[in-house]
Amino acid sequence: MEHFYDAVVVGAGHAGCEAALALARLSMNTVLFTVSVDSIALMPCNPNIGGTSKGHLVREIDALGGEMGKNIDRTFIQSKMLNQSKGPAVHSLRAQADKNAYTLSMRKILEETENLVVRQGEVTELIVEEGRITGVKTYTDTVYHCQVCVLCTGTYLNARCITGNVSVSTGPNGLQPANHLTDSLRKIGIDIRRFKTGTPARIDGSTIDYTKMEPQYGDERIVPFSFTNTAEDLEREQVRCWLTYTNEETHEIIRKNLDRSPLYSGYIKGTGPRYCPSIEDKVVRFSDKNRHQVFIEPEGLYTNEMYIGGMSSSLPEDVQEKMYRSVPGLEHAKIVRNAYAIEYDCINSLELLPTLELKKVKGLYSAGQANGSSGYEEAAAQGLIAGINAARKIQDKEPLIIDRSQGYIGVLIDDLVTKGTNEPYRMMTSRAEYRLLLRQDNADERLTELGHEVGLISEDRYQHFQKKLSLIQKEIERVKNTYVGNNEKVQQLLKENNSTLLNSGIALAELIKRPELSYEILGGIDSDRPVLPEEVREEVNINLKYEGYIKRQMKQVEQFHRLEKKKIPADIDYSDIKSLRLEAIQKLTDIQPESVGQAARISGVSPSDISVLLIYLEQFYSGK
Repeated sequence: MEHFYDAVVVGAGHAGCEAALALARLSMNTVLFTVSVDSIALMPCNPNIGGTSKGHLVREIDALGGEMGKNIDRTFIQSKMLNQSKGPAVHSLRAQADKNAYTLSMRKILEETENLVVRQGEVTELIVEEGRITGVKTYTDTVYHCQVCVLCTGTYLNARCITGNVSVSTGPNGLQPANHLTDSLRKIGIDIRRFKTGTPARIDGSTIDYTKMEPQYGDERIVPFSFTNTAEDLEREQVRCWLTYTNEETHEIIRKNLDRSPLYSGYIKGTGPRYCPSIEDKVVRFSDKNRHQVFIEPEGLYTNEMYIGGMSSSLPEDVQEKMYRSVPGLEHAKIVRNAYAIEYDCINSLELLPTLELKKVKGLYSAGQANGSSGYEEAAAQGLIAGINAARKIQDKEPLIIDRSQGYIGVLIDDLVTKGTNEPYRMMTSRAEYRLLLRQDNADERLTELGHEVGLISEDRYQHFQKKLSLIQKEIERVKNTYVGNNEKVQQLLKENNSTLLNSGIALAELIKRPELSYEILGGIDSDRPVLPEEVREEVNINLKYEGYIKRQMKQVEQFHRLEKKKIPADIDYSDIKSLRLEAIQKLTDIQPESVGQAARISGVSPSDISVLLIYLEQFYSGK
């Protein structure tokens, strides 16, 4: 049997959902495959969206026209802005989700989207002809012809879940693994890696003593993930989370049983995430710490299951029971689901172009944990970009590439395709060199224009965005040109906020730059201030307060763009360039960077190699 589609998406996790929605919304006739329709947008690990740096990704996804931000706004049960005591560059939104509601809500969106068919079934083979994807074959030998295909296989390829010395061939949450597609990838020459991740136990909430734990509350005023929502839209009763700690007894139980840990016995072969270690890894690596944080988080409103954040493990079941029960508040805890590690196949991300198309197969794209990343948000971001670029491939349009100065999405993808990764990649604010420009609050200012050009942002939403921009710009100009003197009212406000008193008149904009003052605080002496939405007021305050730093970073971006604009010919033979070191020749040949800027970010390519490359390119282009 044969079917014909414009696009096939393999996998309906967070990457697959975004890829399929982008393709369908851009008028591509699309089929989305999943091993189980009950696992659409599944959260097999932590029951939340966002967090440090990840919140930035979700807001960027929304600014481009993706769905994740809207879906978590519909289904969150607690919301909190993290790092508020620090500068705005690292403010990150995090929301606790009702896992079941999140899945059902996303499934409903997929099923109601025009041009999109959801199909339960396992894709076992890629059909490649003359270096181009032409279709896929399922386990039932049915062929689905397509012009483009996006692989979003998550942690399902040859997956096995491990608890102690027990290994089961299964995907996350006991779902069916995909045991055939890896062979098909290898046949077309794709380099395969073996990675590992893990998840903690789920515990029956009725067996937890919360009096021994610290309650963790959500914010009173909700900041939406989606720019289409307001705080008023999202008002609802929020649940509590809880904080407790491991102790020396916990650590001793773990140390005594390290020989039974598959992580240390060599039973686990895959490489795990350095920045999200298991509890046994924490105890070994941070032996000087006498306790570690443990967050107790509800899995949803209609279940007693509680997620034990910070205690992922692959220790045997009997050890897990002792270990969890040594934690204050969990003395009588009953485990609903054991903690486990999961090993899976993924591709070497250096096989990818910046568009997320595989270099060896035209029309074949890959996104999410299939590329060696970790996290729902990283997956969704890649899925959206892969879906957009797959659609634009069919449309014969220029691909969408977000660079490192435009978004965390650009940092994420550039790191994967330029530097590669030897462990599950996790997004962090420290990876973004222009993070003062890439704040979560201004994601729409950076990316909504692109989303509109691509076709995923409606005209109504775009006009609303333009109005917001206009309000921000007008208010910044007004504040810069509004002066106050050293009258009693002004001096009193300054005194109340421990700010230096005035000797003469000063612009409000200059007062805002003082660390102890802000746009909001100065409202009492700004009689002409218009009534503005909170999001506009926030942008005015940040842009004025950090104006000098922002200008400095903009100059760095200009320098970055100069190197990005120096394109490298696709047919260049690096071995012909004299004075290039052998390591640089090998790395440049393998990765085939598209610009000098990208070449400069390759591990093993030195500044002197870049100087040699620049001289060569100057001679190359002048000779044409």
